[in-house]
Amino acid sequence: MEHQILVKKIEWVTHDVVRLLTDKPKEYNFIPGQATELAIDKDGLREQKRPFTFTSLPENSELEFTIKIYESHKGVTDKIQHLRVGDKLIIGDAWGAIQYKGPGTFIAGGAGITPFIAILKDLNRKNMLNGNRLFFGNKTEKDIIYKSNLETWLGDAFYNILSEEEKEEYAQGQIDKEYLKKHNLDASSPVYLCGPPPMMDALIPALYALGISESHLIKEGFE
Repeated sequence: MEHQILVKKIEWVTHDVVRLLTDKPKEYNFIPGQATELAIDKDGLREQKRPFTFTSLPENSELEFTIKIYESHKGVTDKIQHLRVGDKLIIGDAWGAIQYKGPGTFIAGGAGITPFIAILKDLNRKNMLNGNRLFFGNKTEKDIIYKSNLETWLGDAFYNILSEEEKEEYAQGQIDKEYLKKHNLDASSPVYLCGPPPMMDALIPALYALGISESHLIKEGFE
């Protein structure tokens, strides 16, 4: 089922990530971590649907999306940066493979953090963050989405690693088998994984090699 929503607020949260607040259709429901197909309600763009994750909570009166802008991706992602308050979007029903299944390890690459934002926000609200850790890989420090929020929520359970910048306070490189082994990945608890294809392709077999069972790996990639 399709729903038309109105853009109420637009703000930049990093140099290339925009936060959209919209109204919320009556009785619209989703689970933290889920996404929807979204299109811009303008001629020539209505059929260009792309998946985006909700970063608001189900009980919020508005919907929130946190979207990384890729100017090389001509279409919805590129056009979103030119939206204005009062513009309209079209969304479908909620869907997605990532749902919280108990304390564990979250592993995100870049925009792959978005399904985890709503989950961690929800756990923080419920005072249930204890026992969860987040490993977050980015190119540079300025790419870290919601850095201050994540630091506040997770404290020492928030691990950052940068692949294209060397800074004393950050690990440098990629999230890989050795990095996770060094940080004592718990293979008996759930692992939540979301990132771009190269990261998913490299980490899924690495996680299995570290002893993570298929039933404990909750994953979703993006293009």
